[in-house]
Amino acid sequence: MADLTHSYFPRASSYDGDWLLSLDMGPNPLWLLEDLLGDLTIEPGTRVLDLGCGRGATSVFLARELDVQVWAVDLWVPADAIRATVESAGVGDSVHVTNADVRSLPFDDSFFDAIVCIDAWEYFGTDDHLLPRLLGVLRPGGPIGIATPAMVNDVRDLGHIPEHIRTVVGCEALAWHSPGRWQQQWELTGLVTDVRSRAASTGWSDWLRWARASAGDDGDTDPVVQMLTVDRGELLTLALVSADKK
Repeated sequence: MADLTHSYFPRASSYDGDWLLSLDMGPNPLWLLEDLLGDLTIEPGTRVLDLGCGRGATSVFLARELDVQVWAVDLWVPADAIRATVESAGVGDSVHVTNADVRSLPFDDSFFDAIVCIDAWEYFGTDDHLLPRLLGVLRPGGPIGIATPAMVNDVRDLGHIPEHIRTVVGCEALAWHSPGRWQQQWELTGLVTDVRSRAASTGWSDWLRWARASAGDDGDTDPVVQMLTVDRGELLTLALVSADKK
């Protein structure tokens, strides 16, 4: 059994490690979500959009831990697969599953009380048009929070993608903005207040620990493990960004 307990994240530590790994689509989503929730105010019974929910681990966590109604939305993972995850976890009545593109969400204006996005924002959030469009489905004053792979120093400031990162992820690293760059993008929209953008305090080490667990017996040769090991936490981290809609 995989040991994914973490002294910083007691709620996430109560979830079975092998179950989490079976739903793997990025660095431990429950560690990131529990960390991010410290920056958000989400009341029981409210509507939460879990954007880019992957195979559903974060949707299960939100429904169980916050007692909210969750809309689990992903473009790539079939709805039936997500539904199987939430139903087997006993939260099928609290999680509503749909496949949709973030650029054309099938929800009314101000439908959600909160939006979270774990391990997915890097695929679409670099588009400067995205946040203004997404905020349409969030009620005024509602919180939005994301957790995403990041660089301590943005590659645009470095002027290049370091070779140990380029070898593994190529141009994808262009989307791994620094926390400061994400904060600037959100603040410049003028559509959100109280923007908080930070690197996870144990981001690099948590990412490496998850990568080793995910790789299993292939940990020594896994490309992501090798990338993080070479990096030593100098450039790679995980960014947590949150704000409130005006």
